[in-house]
Amino acid sequence: MTDVLKISRGGPTNLNPDRDWTGFNPAETFTLPPATNFFEFREVCKAFDERLVLDHVSFTVKRGETCVIMGRSGVGKSVSLKHLMGFLKADSGRIIVDGEDVTDFSEAEFVEKVRSKVTMVFQSGALFDSLTVRENISFPLDGQPGLTFEDVDEYVIKIAHMLEVEAVLDKLPSELSTGMKRAVAIGRAFAQNPEAILYDEPTTMVDPIMAGHMGDLIHRLKQAFHKTSIVVTHDTHLAKRLADTVVFLQEGRVTYFGPWAGFENSNDSFLKNFRMQDELIPALDVTL
Repeated sequence: MTDVLKISRGGPTNLNPDRDWTGFNPAETFTLPPATNFFEFREVCKAFDERLVLDHVSFTVKRGETCVIMGRSGVGKSVSLKHLMGFLKADSGRIIVDGEDVTDFSEAEFVEKVRSKVTMVFQSGALFDSLTVRENISFPLDGQPGLTFEDVDEYVIKIAHMLEVEAVLDKLPSELSTGMKRAVAIGRAFAQNPEAILYDEPTTMVDPIMAGHMGDLIHRLKQAFHKTSIVVTHDTHLAKRLADTVVFLQEGRVTYFGPWAGFENSNDSFLKNFRMQDELIPALDVTL
């Protein structure tokens, strides 16, 4: 039985030091080691009409770590994710994904070189309305060479159990709550076996109990798979659980970039006010 979660996505070449070096061509044999930073923003600017949304934004996300982008509504959090996926183009600055400058990539290059290894969970879930939950989760696996029907079904059951959606596998998205739709969207994203995953406001538009539940699911996946991740949120409770690093955006600029402890202990008046307002809502770590 093929382990769907361990399908090879490439990587450094294993070298044999005892090989016969006759006819050796290093260009055909070696690959560069993976970049330490999976994502990089370098002085990125983006304006809509005359409104500057991203103002010389710079930050990095190390391979295997989770970065949380925070800030009030409309400061460019989701816009940053869309640049990484190629849905928006920067006006200036450079964007690096997995060691490669993707700033000037065409749509075809983003499809081939970025979206094949980076996936995004949208606020809406973006599920296929006419497919069941089971079919939505399995969609990225359909037709992949080397996978049998049993392999795919085993994966669907495994991830559905982890995300606690086994009971709705045969339902349509229209029959699900907003929180359930997001859980299914996360399952479909992981079926692609990406190297990195982007979460756009995973706890917005749900009640506090479901927000706590979504946070629990994402944290569980982080501990299990260690995928490079970026989570866009205004929820400090979620950020505290997930963040290896925090990017805080204010009026289009990065006003804090560093570990959670530094954010939590910052004496900056704006950051203190932001934390205090969110602390009015209690943290809820629950399993429904």
